[in-house]
Amino acid sequence: MKSVPLGPGGLTAPNVVLGLMRISEKSDDEIRTLVKTARDAGIDFFDHADVYGSQVHDCEERFAKAMQLTPSQRSDITLQTKVGIVREGPYFDFSHDHIIEGVEGSLKALNTDYIDILLLHRPDALVEPEEVAQAFDELEAAGKVRSFGVSNHTPRQIDLLKTAVKQELVANQLQLSITHAPIIAQGVAANMVGEDQSLTLDAGGILDYCRINKITVQAWSPFQAGFFNGPFLGNSEYPELNTVIDKLAAKYDVPAIGIATAWITRHPAQMQVVLGTTTPERVTGAAQGSDVPLTRAEWYELFRAAGYRVP
Repeated sequence: MKSVPLGPGGLTAPNVVLGLMRISEKSDDEIRTLVKTARDAGIDFFDHADVYGSQVHDCEERFAKAMQLTPSQRSDITLQTKVGIVREGPYFDFSHDHIIEGVEGSLKALNTDYIDILLLHRPDALVEPEEVAQAFDELEAAGKVRSFGVSNHTPRQIDLLKTAVKQELVANQLQLSITHAPIIAQGVAANMVGEDQSLTLDAGGILDYCRINKITVQAWSPFQAGFFNGPFLGNSEYPELNTVIDKLAAKYDVPAIGIATAWITRHPAQMQVVLGTTTPERVTGAAQGSDVPLTRAEWYELFRAAGYRVP
């Protein structure tokens, strides 16, 4: 398992992460098997959110109940969770009180004294950076959160937070897959007339911004064709892409899902791939793509096969 920098402060983490948003209905044994499979593959980084599951903190509680981690086992892994989405609405709330309340709930649900990384879960249009800063300062001073980040934020939204927040933001979790890659594709087609791919919709290029500011991009839904509308792997709607994936899978002796992982991990931004699967075999297969050395020609071949324009 290849490691990548996590933020600008010298932290490192595996470039494949296990997301646990779908474990609500899994048995304790199934959760333990899933986590053990990840650990055997070199994944020691686990992604949560307070809203994952059938009720608030559900998946966090299921994880803690199934794993029953000892203090030494807890110190061997990285737990990341998110706060900011209010399910009843829904709406977003980055107020001081909601952040503190959410973290306290996550600490209890996860049965831990600290959260390694806390992300703000999607942007809040009504954010007051000073309230976020106050919450972050209190959580850091109390030892309850060690590092902070965001998800789905644009460059200017991050800059706005940084007018008050003094902690380094170590991560930005963004949707990215071979078939859902606007944060990459818009730059490839920059300045082309009449080409939708050239439109810049995130205030200046969030991927480049994160690279410049040493914010680690965490790619969620790495195998989804779009926004939760099914995977592209083995999907008859993507025949050319799957033909290329299968060819490269045979060349590198990894499953197709490993090539889908490798397309992201090959990028020099040194991103993390957040797996959402609860199938142990898919975790193992995806992890095999951690350090597959795709050539530039192969990376662009996948990009073109996904339907993107290479001028």
